[in-house]
Amino acid sequence: MVRCQSCPKLCSRSSAYTLALGLGFVTLGTSRVVLLKFSANADNKYDFLPASVNLLAEALKLLFCLVMSVRVVVREGRSCRELGCSSSASFLSSLKWAVPAFLYFLDNLIIFYVMVYLQPAMAVLFSNFVILTTAVLFRIVLKRRLSWVQWAALVVLFLSIVSLTTGSGGSQKALAVPGLHSNPLSTPSNSCVLYTQLLEQMRNSSESWASSLSRPAWRDRLVGKLQSLGVGHILLLLQCFIAAMANIYNEKILKEGDQLTESIFIQNSKLYAYGVVFNGLTLGLSSEARGLAMHCGLLHGHNIYSLGLMVVTAALGLSVAFILKFRDNMFHVLTGQITTVMVTSLSFFFFDFHPSLDFFLQAPMVLLAIFIYNASRPKDLEYSLQQEKLRVINGEVFERSRGDGEELELLTKTNTDSESEEESL
Repeated sequence: MVRCQSCPKLCSRSSAYTLALGLGFVTLGTSRVVLLKFSANADNKYDFLPASVNLLAEALKLLFCLVMSVRVVVREGRSCRELGCSSSASFLSSLKWAVPAFLYFLDNLIIFYVMVYLQPAMAVLFSNFVILTTAVLFRIVLKRRLSWVQWAALVVLFLSIVSLTTGSGGSQKALAVPGLHSNPLSTPSNSCVLYTQLLEQMRNSSESWASSLSRPAWRDRLVGKLQSLGVGHILLLLQCFIAAMANIYNEKILKEGDQLTESIFIQNSKLYAYGVVFNGLTLGLSSEARGLAMHCGLLHGHNIYSLGLMVVTAALGLSVAFILKFRDNMFHVLTGQITTVMVTSLSFFFFDFHPSLDFFLQAPMVLLAIFIYNASRPKDLEYSLQQEKLRVINGEVFERSRGDGEELELLTKTNTDSESEEESL
């Protein structure tokens, strides 16, 4: 109690929310990477359709947000039409949520193939490149200022990641996890067995036909260069750009104008509805995926780890939404560095990761650059005002303005729904 009086910020409601969000994100992020490896088969491939995991995870998130949205609407006496697109104008307004939904759809799909090519520890270290892309988009899209020290830290971060990518930082190639593979939960039906056998014959015939054709020399050189650079690195670089764009745009529309005081559950219901559509289209438009879903079912090839991955992916998506709504992108990115440390530590025990001395010299440079970037953050007046408004919404102003009725009245004058929004969080 004495400690709370001397350091009220440490015991504030906002600090409690921040700690809960950070711990939840780190736990879920680490669990997701581990489950991605455990759900693969002995050949380091997936017996199930990765899009099915994302589709079911989006459906879980949508169901949860719809239930919470109905609760918010009923409690505040609002119309249930606000949950849907009751008019053409509201439908056009909701289309803005399709942009981050599509980007998240790509992000969640690419990570499956990144883990096929790279060790988990190397993948999470290389993914720190997202800090550079997020910082650039922060400056361009959200007009946030960066100090010269921060730009220098970003350059050091980029060079450190490039140094790790050259291969001197230990074994990067992904290996199957020995002895930790789970059998599929269900036995395939006769039609499923026949379809998978036919599909395998078609793949073998197409590969033999393609190998018999002569390819141009420039194409062989291009393929060779891509293989030397690493398919996993290319996919991870693409994922960093996509993830940064998705999070920046999502934060922008979550907080712009009157959306700052809107319930996060109503906002995310629109986002996840489009997520279900995009992941469903992946299964419907791909002939192979559509055939497997029709003949074998949506849960074909799934094991206990993939089902856990589905739940963890849904919970992780919700935690990211809360972070973007009530904190910001840089909190999301920098909290992910704890995930980097956790995954790297677990890789020693579960994923046969044996780094060299160069890895121990280069990996701390990545974390040090991230620390310098965060420690030298300049003050942004507009961002501070936005955070103050969020504290009012969360009810923290009731704690910080004890006995000061004038400040309380001033800060809550334009927001009469702060109590209900506090309960929503």
